[in-house]
Amino acid sequence: MEYILKTEGLCKQYRNFKALNGLTMHVPKGSIYGFVGRNGAGKTTLIRMICGLQFPSQGSFEIYGVKNSDPGICKARRRIGAVVETPSIFPEMTAEENLKHQFRLIGVPGFEGVRELLELVGLSDTGKKKVKDFSLGMRQRLGIAIALSGAPDFLILDEPVNGLDPQGIIEVRELILKLNRERGITVLISSHILDELSKLATHYGFIDKGAIVREMSAQQLNDACRKCVTLSVSDPASAANALEAMGLHGNYTVLEDNRIDVYAQPNITVLVHALDKQGCELLTVKEHDETLEGFFISLVGGDSHD
Repeated sequence: MEYILKTEGLCKQYRNFKALNGLTMHVPKGSIYGFVGRNGAGKTTLIRMICGLQFPSQGSFEIYGVKNSDPGICKARRRIGAVVETPSIFPEMTAEENLKHQFRLIGVPGFEGVRELLELVGLSDTGKKKVKDFSLGMRQRLGIAIALSGAPDFLILDEPVNGLDPQGIIEVRELILKLNRERGITVLISSHILDELSKLATHYGFIDKGAIVREMSAQQLNDACRKCVTLSVSDPASAANALEAMGLHGNYTVLEDNRIDVYAQPNITVLVHALDKQGCELLTVKEHDETLEGFFISLVGGDSHD
């Protein structure tokens, strides 16, 4: 698998506090990578480091295969667009004026791409309206447009929907999906709003106390969180035979304490009859549907690290 970003044992020490503590992560090319962690877990520190705003105390990272210690890292960073913390916009300017200013800053010749970017982020009809009169969602989309000014193929967004109303969240979500699916832009999204990330991410990295505790694909996460029915039975072996007879091969897992997770919604009457034929008694039935938030808490525990 090809990776846009790889880090190896990254550490960032501030006197007696370690913001990053041996962080190792892998962002696949073409993915939407959900970078999940509480406030204070180290997400923004990592992003600032990748963008060249901070430097590691230990460890290393690669962008497009170029190491951070390589002189070519500056050129590699030109392929990155980022909105870190708050969008860099001028409230007294219009959206078009903000984009033209950014084009001048990064040396883009001419302003031919300004109109296209405004259309892409849904701001082509804002005219002479100043940014100070924009909604938070409109400002966030303008910030993304500015990040796209240099035609990057890797976009980094730090808490992009934080503070937005439901409509603003939908607009930003649809824009991110469009950039990924239609333009092939790899996106790294740092967020603690897990429900929203689940509508976007193709891959996840869970960070706690400055270290990645687990990386996984969306499919792997769905498998870990998928809805199931937990059966408590008198004889798990006989119960497994009953489930096989019901055609549920591969859709159940035998657990400890005479429990079985069934990844289906079996007809209980049919199930009880099948168990009875195997001489097995059904003791309890419990539905289980773990959320992304529940999975995250199970990884890092319930204490706050804010």
